[in-house]
Amino acid sequence: MKNEYWTGMSVRKEAARLALRVARWCNPEPDVDPVSYGDVALRDACRGGWFRADTRELFEGFPIAPSDTLVDVGCGAGENAAFCAAFAARMILVDVDPKKIEATEQRLRSRGATNWQIILSNGNPLPIDAATADKVVCTEVLEHVPDTTQFMRELARIGKPGALYLISVPDALSEQVAKRVAPPEVFREPNHIRVIGRDELERLATDAGLRVQKHAFYGFYWAIWHTLVWKCDIDFDHGRHPALDHWTRAWNAVLDLPEGQQCKNALDEAMPKSQIIVARKQ
Repeated sequence: MKNEYWTGMSVRKEAARLALRVARWCNPEPDVDPVSYGDVALRDACRGGWFRADTRELFEGFPIAPSDTLVDVGCGAGENAAFCAAFAARMILVDVDPKKIEATEQRLRSRGATNWQIILSNGNPLPIDAATADKVVCTEVLEHVPDTTQFMRELARIGKPGALYLISVPDALSEQVAKRVAPPEVFREPNHIRVIGRDELERLATDAGLRVQKHAFYGFYWAIWHTLVWKCDIDFDHGRHPALDHWTRAWNAVLDLPEGQQCKNALDEAMPKSQIIVARKQ
């Protein structure tokens, strides 16, 4: 009888502990020190080769010279342009979304940049003279366009002989995961209408007259982030969720490890959000 009593007590205590844990999961305590998604994302980007101010490289292997005319096709909200404005002589920015153009304008004006002009265009054709650019940036754009061959020819046309190109697209590995968890509209026009393989990206560049100098992979952090955002069902740009808080803290802790960079590099290659090429016009 005594053993049965103590066994029953143990079961009741364990049940009480489990109930308490469930209550905490369902009703998390307020985050007294909210993690900054943007700060961790920027830290991850810098550790991945982006925004190297000391060497004036937008991405490792893609330096911006003081004499450069830089064209950013698909400039988005101006993250890349804000970095390049500090180094390039002149920037021409292009995007198809008026809201993104407005955000870019606000960002550059807030930083006092004056060496830029911005164009509303779908890029087919690009309203830019041939042989204009010393540097051409086109990040996360090709997956949206109906004719990638024609689009790449336009990118090549606007570059001077010897111009350097930085081009990125979502990697096929993370896109396969995204197709299983993202809403269907993510893979419908005007969003991602194609998945570009690694060999295909190099072929598109080569066929357009570019010589690939570097093919890199980046963004395991973002591959998981996007999966969580879609499943948490929150506003993509401004929403918060405990799952995102936990993931951001976990990744920040990974970067703090003595071998954090090695771990990041391995995961970036295993399931990158993006593949990136640096290429030169022949």
